[in-house]
Amino acid sequence: MADLQITKLPNDDIYERTKAERQKHVDEILNSTSKKKIVVAGPGTGKTYLFKEILKNKTKALTLTFVNSLVADLSLELYGLSEVRTLHSYARSILGKLTKKDIKVFSKLSSLISEDAKIILEKDIDFNALFYDMDDQNELISFYKTRKDYYGDYYGFTDIIYAAVKLLQTDKTKTPIYEQVLIDEFQDFNKLEVSLIELLAEKNPILLAGDDDQALYGFKKASVEHVRNRHSDNDKEFASFSLPFCSRCTRVIVDSVNDIVESATKEGKLVGRIKKEYKYFDDKDKDKVCSKNPYIFYKALQARQIPWFIKSQIKNIAEETKGRFSVLIISPTRIQTRDVAKGLMNWGFQNVEYTEKEKPEVTLIDGLLILLDDQVNNLGWRISVKHLLSQDEFEVLLKKTGDDNQLKIAKMIDLEYKNEILGLLSTLRKLKNGKSISKTNLDYFMAKVNINSQIVSENYLKDKIFPINSGDPATQKIPIKVTTIQSSKGLSDEYVFITHFDDKYFIQDKESNVPTDQEICNFLVALTRAKKRVYLVSTNIKNKPKFLKWINSDRIEELG
Repeated sequence: MADLQITKLPNDDIYERTKAERQKHVDEILNSTSKKKIVVAGPGTGKTYLFKEILKNKTKALTLTFVNSLVADLSLELYGLSEVRTLHSYARSILGKLTKKDIKVFSKLSSLISEDAKIILEKDIDFNALFYDMDDQNELISFYKTRKDYYGDYYGFTDIIYAAVKLLQTDKTKTPIYEQVLIDEFQDFNKLEVSLIELLAEKNPILLAGDDDQALYGFKKASVEHVRNRHSDNDKEFASFSLPFCSRCTRVIVDSVNDIVESATKEGKLVGRIKKEYKYFDDKDKDKVCSKNPYIFYKALQARQIPWFIKSQIKNIAEETKGRFSVLIISPTRIQTRDVAKGLMNWGFQNVEYTEKEKPEVTLIDGLLILLDDQVNNLGWRISVKHLLSQDEFEVLLKKTGDDNQLKIAKMIDLEYKNEILGLLSTLRKLKNGKSISKTNLDYFMAKVNINSQIVSENYLKDKIFPINSGDPATQKIPIKVTTIQSSKGLSDEYVFITHFDDKYFIQDKESNVPTDQEICNFLVALTRAKKRVYLVSTNIKNKPKFLKWINSDRIEELG
C-alpha cells in the first residue's frame, strides 16, 4: 500500500495553526452571550468536547437526544456534568414528577390502539403520525386518549412526549429550570419533539447541535427544516455557529464526503442545504494514520462471500497493526446484518454483536409481562385474550369495551380462558423467581408463546457438542459490531465495512437511479463512522454503484 505524502508548512506550524483555528470556533460559541445557540457540527467535529466545555462549572444541566445508542456514551462522557436522557425518557420523568404517578411505557401501545380503532371505528389510523404533527384538533386523538386511559398508566414512545408537551403548555410555570440545556442530533427532530424543546428554550439557556447532512429519520416525520430555519440569517432568535474540523476521519474520508456533496449538488440534490465547511483536522498523529490509509477500498463479490472477505481483511489488519483494534460493519437491512453476523460467527469470530429486529406485533409474552406486574390491568388482559379467542370473539369483546370503558376485560371472558391465562402467568412467575416447573407446564407455556422447545434444545446441544469453528486465535476475540445505517448513528470505529453497497439497496428509485436527499445522508453517515479505514463491499460484479462514481477515483483502491 503506497504511503500518502503529507505536505507540511515550514516548522510543521500547520498543526498549531489548525488547532488554534478549531479552538477559535469553540471559543466563539463559549463567549457568546446569546441564551439560544445553534451549532452545525458535521461528523466527528467535536460536539462532545464542546458540550464538556459549555458544562464546566454547571451544577444542573440537561442533555437530550433521541438516539438510544448515544445516551450511554454521552452519559459517560458527561458524567457528573449533565443529566443525559432520550426524549421519551425525559418526558416520562416530567409526567411522573408532575402527576405524581408511576408512569409506565409499553412501546407498542400506538400500534395496539391502531388495531382497536380498526375494529371499533373501522378506520386505519397512524396515531404516531398524528402525534408527530401535533394534530391537536383531530378527533381521533380523543379516541386514542380514551383507549390509553382504559389501559391504565401506560404510554407509548410517541404519546408520552405529546402528553408532556400538552402538560407544560397548559402551565408553563411547571417547565423545569436548568443552568444549561443541550440538544443533540436536532436535524432528526419532528414537530412534536421540537415543541418540547421550544418549551424548554422559553425558560432555559439552550444549545441545539445538528447537521442537515446527517438527517436519517424522515420516517418519523423529522424535518431538516428545523435546523436549517434556526441557522439561517433570517432567524434573529438563535445565534448560529459551526464546527468545521473533523478529527475523527482520515483525510481521504473527509475529501470523499466533500466529493459526494459536490456531486449531489451538481445533480440538483441537497437543495436548501446549510452551506458549511467540512475540513480534515491537521494533526501529527492523525497524519500518520492517513499515510497508512490513503484510500477507500472497494470490492465487488457475491453476497455469500461477504463474511469470508471481511474475515480475510481482518486478518490483514491484524498483520498490519499487530495490536488491538475493533470493527464496525454497516449493512442496509436487518436481515443483511444478521446474515453477515452469523457468517462471521461461523468463521470462528467469538465477539460479534448484532441485534435481531424486534418483532413489531404484540405478543402473548407482552401481555403476560404486564399482568405479572398488575394482574387486573386491562392492557395485559386485552393482549393475552387476543391470543386465545377467535378473531370474531375478540372483536365482539373489544367493541363492548369501546361502548363502555368501565368494563374490566378479566371479568368479561369465560372462566376457561381466564384460568388458562392465570396458569400461564403462574409459570412465568415461577420462571422469574427461579422456582421449578413441571415439564408438562413448561412445554405448554412454550407452545403457547410460540417457542419451539425442540429447536431450543437442539441449538443448545449443538453449541455444546459441536462448537463453532474455533477460528484464528489471533483474531477470534476482535470486537465486531454489525448494525444498520440508522442504528450506526452515534457509533464510530477504527475499521468500517459498508456491505451490500449496491444501488438496489442504497437507492430506492430504480428507474431514474437518482438518490433522494435522505439516501445521500444515509451514505454520508455510514462513511463517516470510520476513524481509519473504510471498505465498500458491493454484491454487483457488473456495475459500480452511483455513490462510488461520485467520489474522485484517485481516492479509491479497487481490491482484486
